[in-house]
Amino acid sequence: MAKTPGFTCTACGAAHTKWSGRCDVCGAWNTIVEEAPLTAGPAAKSLGTKRGRGMVLTDLASAEAPPPRTRSGLAEFDRVLGGGLVPASAILVGGDPGIGKSTLLLQAAASFANAGLKAIYVSGEEAGAQVRMRAQRMGLGDAPVLLANETNLREILTTLEAEKPALAIIDSIQTMWADNVDSAPGSVSQVRAAAHELTTFAKRHGIAVVLVGHVTKEGQIAGPRVVEHMVDTVLYFEGERGHQFRILRAVKNRFGPADEIGVFEMTGAGLAEVANPSALFLGEREVPQPGAAVFAGIEGSRPLLCEFQALVAPTPHAQPRRSTVGWDAGRLAMILAVLEARCAVPFAGLDVYLNVAGGLRVREPAADLAVALALLSAREDTALPPETVVFGEISLSGALRPAGQSENRLKEAAKLGFSAAIAPARTKALAGDGMALRQFPDLATLVGEMFGAG
Repeated sequence: MAKTPGFTCTACGAAHTKWSGRCDVCGAWNTIVEEAPLTAGPAAKSLGTKRGRGMVLTDLASAEAPPPRTRSGLAEFDRVLGGGLVPASAILVGGDPGIGKSTLLLQAAASFANAGLKAIYVSGEEAGAQVRMRAQRMGLGDAPVLLANETNLREILTTLEAEKPALAIIDSIQTMWADNVDSAPGSVSQVRAAAHELTTFAKRHGIAVVLVGHVTKEGQIAGPRVVEHMVDTVLYFEGERGHQFRILRAVKNRFGPADEIGVFEMTGAGLAEVANPSALFLGEREVPQPGAAVFAGIEGSRPLLCEFQALVAPTPHAQPRRSTVGWDAGRLAMILAVLEARCAVPFAGLDVYLNVAGGLRVREPAADLAVALALLSAREDTALPPETVVFGEISLSGALRPAGQSENRLKEAAKLGFSAAIAPARTKALAGDGMALRQFPDLATLVGEMFGAG
C-alpha cells in the first residue's frame, strides 16, 4: 500500500497532513510543500524479531581520551570554538546574506591549512574561480586549501573519504542534494538528509565538518530545527549593515562554553580580529552626555563594556513611540512600567528611543539598571557621573538584584579607565582595584538620590 504523502513547512519544519496556504504553527504563507519519505520501503509497525549485533559497552574510566584540539591562529575564532577545532566534530554556521560567513570560513580554512591541517572548501554557490578571486583579494592566494564546486552529496562524501582531510567546509547545506531523496535541493528532506550524512561521516572518519546554513527573515537557521540538534556546535555570525563590526556567537557548543563571542572588523582585505572589543562599543567619553550609560556586561566568559544611548522627547501623538535597537523591546516596556509604578517617574506623552552603540545586541538581564539610568538621564537632561559603569537586574517590585561575575565586570572597567560603579546591594567588590562602588537596594532609592525623585 502506498504511503500517504506528507507536507512540511519549509520555514519551521512542522508536519501537516494536507497542503494549505498558511502554516498553522508559524503563520508563514506559501511555505508548505509535499515531500517524499526518507525511506521508500514498507512502513513496518515494529522492528520485528530479528536481533541486532548489539553495542560495544565500555565504562567511563576506560573510555577513549578526548582528541587534542587544533588552533587556527585566529584567536577570536578559536575562542568561540572553545579553544580550538575538535576532530570528528560538526559545526553549523548561520548568518544573514552578505554578512561575511564565506569570508570568515575561507580565512579559517587558510589558517588551519597553514597550521598543517589538510583542508577542503566545497562551494555549492560559487565557482572555484570566484572563491580563488576572493582569496587573492584577502591575500590568501597561496594558502594550501583544496577547492571544489559540487552539490551532489554522494560525490562529496566519496571525495572526502578518498582525500581524508582534517577539515571540510560545506558552503552551504541548503545547496546540497542527495540522489536518494526525492525532493528539490533546499527542502526540509534534503537539508535533513544532507546534514545527517555529513555529521555521521564526520564522526566515523574523524573529520571536522563545517556547514554553512542560510537564515530566515526572523534570523533563525532555515530548515528543520533537528539539524541544530544533530551538530555539535551552532554559531551565528551577527552584525549590522551600517557597522563594520561582526560578532561570531556560539549558541550551542558541546566542547566549550555557549554564548561565547568573537569580535571581528570587516575590512577590504577580509575580517580582522578585534583585540579589545570593549573600546569599540563605547562612545566618546570626553564630555558626559545626557542619556548615555556604560554597561559592564558579560558575553560568554568575556567581560564586555558597551554604551546604552537613550532619547526621551515629547510627542504630539496620542500613542507614544517605543523604539529600541540592540535590546529587547519587551524588556524596555517592563522597565518603563517599573519606573512609573515604583518610582513615580511618568513617561506618558514621551517618545522613548533606546540604542546600543556599535551595533551590539545585548541579551543579559543585568543591563536593566543601565537602561533605566540612561532613560532617566535622558528624561531629566542630566548626564550621569563621568567614568562610571552600571550593572544590575531590576525586578518587578523595583528591587535591584546582583549580577553574576561582578569581579570580572569591575576588573574590565578598571582596565579601561573607569573609576566608579553603580550596582545593586550585596555586589562583591574587587579589592585593590581603586573602584568607588555605590550600591543601592532598590530602584526608588537610586532615583531619589541621583535625580531627586521617587
